[in-house]
Amino acid sequence: MEEKGKALEESIDWFLDHLRMEKGASPHTIIAYENDLKGALDFFMSKGLTHWSDLTPHLVADYQTTLGPPLAASTAQRRMSSLRSFLKFLKANHAGFEGDLPSTGGYRKPKRLPKALPIDALEKLLAAPDLSKPTGLRDRALLELIYGAGLRVSEAVELTLDGYDRETRALRVTGKRGKTRWIPLPKITADWLDRYLESARHQLVRYPTGLVFVADRGKPLMRQAVYIKLAKFSQMAGIPGHVGPHTLRHTYAVHLLKGGADLRSVQELLGHESIVTTQVYTQLDTEEVRRKYGVAHPRK
Repeated sequence: MEEKGKALEESIDWFLDHLRMEKGASPHTIIAYENDLKGALDFFMSKGLTHWSDLTPHLVADYQTTLGPPLAASTAQRRMSSLRSFLKFLKANHAGFEGDLPSTGGYRKPKRLPKALPIDALEKLLAAPDLSKPTGLRDRALLELIYGAGLRVSEAVELTLDGYDRETRALRVTGKRGKTRWIPLPKITADWLDRYLESARHQLVRYPTGLVFVADRGKPLMRQAVYIKLAKFSQMAGIPGHVGPHTLRHTYAVHLLKGGADLRSVQELLGHESIVTTQVYTQLDTEEVRRKYGVAHPRK
């Protein structure tokens, strides 16, 4: 092993000695940590890492992408937990790593795969609001925005006027844990939002507010109201089953991936803390391919 690679490995050996001598970890635990960390080290060195201080969140995210299926979720979580514990040790001892500690979450098996709407059903849903009324323009803009930007329902109802940059057609969104991200809007989405802001919002606002979307009587639009609206519009569009705001968010992600967007970009657009959470959409694609294969293949 090259000298720089040897230095990286020696840091791991120091951590293992710490577990063995100061924490009283069992031989089984030591072996598990060693295997996990040496595997991570091999990956990082293959990407050119020479110092732990150069370990970036993007490089850690690249490593996380190697922990998907067929690897068991419990094994993936253990490997990320081992890496986090090691980096926390380096940070506490001022031993070359001062960055943010990686997340170890996102590895639970989802209860069910996300439901994504086909294009024709999506178009019918988006066209359901009555555009002759200010409330209809608001609802159309709201649906377009949740789908066109992949927003969580809370992000949509809390969106402020100063969070929308008309010139660049981009949104500044505050998501979970107060994290802010910028999301570019498709032209059609921006056009519908502009139309609502120019032609309908002032007819609904009755109290001073910086919120983009307001309810029928001028008060803040509540999350539950959005669920009710989507249930009504999906019924009008003839879409069976439950359709909620998260359905539009899932549809956004699936359509991006099918269109060729890379997983990392979709992770950032959705505001997922862990790329593992985003990987469920690739599983959805696999399930769709398997279903079509089962129908089309002569041996089924």
